[in-house]
Amino acid sequence: MKHWLFVVAAAIIGAAQAHAQAAEPFPSKPIRYIVPFPPGGISDTMSRIVAQQASNAFKQSVVVDNRPGGNAMIGAVLAAKSPADGYTWLSITITHAINVTLFPDAPYNLLKDFHAVSVLASLPLAVVVNANLPAKSLTDLTALGRTRMLNGGSSGNGTPQHLALELYRQLAGIKVQHVPFKGGGPSMISLLGGEIDFLITGIPDSIAHFKSGRLRPLAIASQSRHPLIPDVPTTAEAGMPAQTITSWTALLVPAATPKPVLNRINATVVAALRHPDLSQKLRDQGFEVVADAPDAAQAFIASEAGRWGKLVKEANLKPD
Repeated sequence: MKHWLFVVAAAIIGAAQAHAQAAEPFPSKPIRYIVPFPPGGISDTMSRIVAQQASNAFKQSVVVDNRPGGNAMIGAVLAAKSPADGYTWLSITITHAINVTLFPDAPYNLLKDFHAVSVLASLPLAVVVNANLPAKSLTDLTALGRTRMLNGGSSGNGTPQHLALELYRQLAGIKVQHVPFKGGGPSMISLLGGEIDFLITGIPDSIAHFKSGRLRPLAIASQSRHPLIPDVPTTAEAGMPAQTITSWTALLVPAATPKPVLNRINATVVAALRHPDLSQKLRDQGFEVVADAPDAAQAFIASEAGRWGKLVKEANLKPD
């Protein structure tokens, strides 16, 4: 009898503890925000802004943990294996959507192992040349590419810059020699030195060089002009409407994260991003705030994986 009383008492205590844990308000401890890129990049910058705003709102630390490497998969694997309790966040970009096809045997599944909290912001890419290149427009660059091989750089095989280059090559019907670099910095240095002909890259990476006159933007690969360079036409205006590629960054959590926790994180992050002061600060850096709902973000990421997966297969792209 004493044994059974002990068992019943233990069960009651266990149930009470479980109930207390379930009722515990979120968050009740620090949050780990995994960024699978080195410090200082676009994704890292956005993640740190979001982490600071969330820390203020939650009155709880949100700690950025940079885990670069493996084509941004090392950090993703770490997040996929973390408890689905809302205390592990993952920063992703278009790179992860591309990786779905580029690395079919990856040890995680982007669309099954995670659920999107929100697409945080987008960032249109620009076709950029060295100021000494005679091309003054996208039409000029295409015409030049019909007289000789163009050297187009990127920050590595399978990166958004590489996909944008391949898309341009297909649409323009010209020959382009892809020159992959180990990161955006080295590719930008090469363009500034005139060693390559063009890059298709993010505006924040190159805006200072536009202002100095060392680089020339030929077109924005988006549906509308960008407020930081309003005189630069879109690719559609330049006669190539299908040359649209927008880089973006999103926030994910493990797929089994409870929906109330998922929605709480979304509400907090969206409210911060939509605050007028922060929105303007982000626009000044070249970002366009998205801040959408979880299901909309999930659908967008799936569509991006499908779109770029098709191009990866058509161009027979391989990772480094």
